[in-house]
Amino acid sequence: MIVSLVMTKNPIYIHPDMSVNEVRSLMDKEKIGHLPVLDKNNKLIGLVTRKDLVKASPSAATSLDMYEISYLLSKMTIKEVMEKNVVTVAEDEVMEEAARIMADQGLGCLPVLRGSLLVGIITDTDLFHVFVNAFGARHPGIRVVFIIEEKPGQLAKICQAIAEKGGNIVSLMTSEGDDLSHKRLTLKIEGINRSETESLIRSLPGTELEDIRE
Repeated sequence: MIVSLVMTKNPIYIHPDMSVNEVRSLMDKEKIGHLPVLDKNNKLIGLVTRKDLVKASPSAATSLDMYEISYLLSKMTIKEVMEKNVVTVAEDEVMEEAARIMADQGLGCLPVLRGSLLVGIITDTDLFHVFVNAFGARHPGIRVVFIIEEKPGQLAKICQAIAEKGGNIVSLMTSEGDDLSHKRLTLKIEGINRSETESLIRSLPGTELEDIRE
């Protein structure tokens, strides 16, 4: 799956001369927490998050009253608080690389570019949706987690055994095992019940059942 299939297309954006108050109101109205900043030539020059706006506000210990604070924020522009060194991703990048970048750098979003043109934005919420879909969380079935030996043909044998029992694999995810010689496999299966699934997995050579549930 590539980024363009998951991103929010044509995202709302702001300009650097907008006030902090204007942008805060826009975020509240649109129920969003990240806004790309474009210059007059529609070139991406920054990014603003709710956290940036909070940091720009006076602390709770200030002696200013609410009207003075509001006045100051109405005069403060986004170019003063935005993140200028924006990490971006291309629209044809794969989702797992976008997720890796966000996880490694602690980012809540990535503006998506086509060349130098902003065409979308991908957020941690988008990644959650991908995660939910990848695991088939919205589909009924038997969810089973087990360890398999890391060797050619092992996965094909498991899939064939499930098909021969009349089972259908709704989702399949692999992850690292406890050592390099094993993988952890998470399946959601429909068409066979829990006891049949458990018996099948336990009967397969080179597998170790970890968890099973409906």
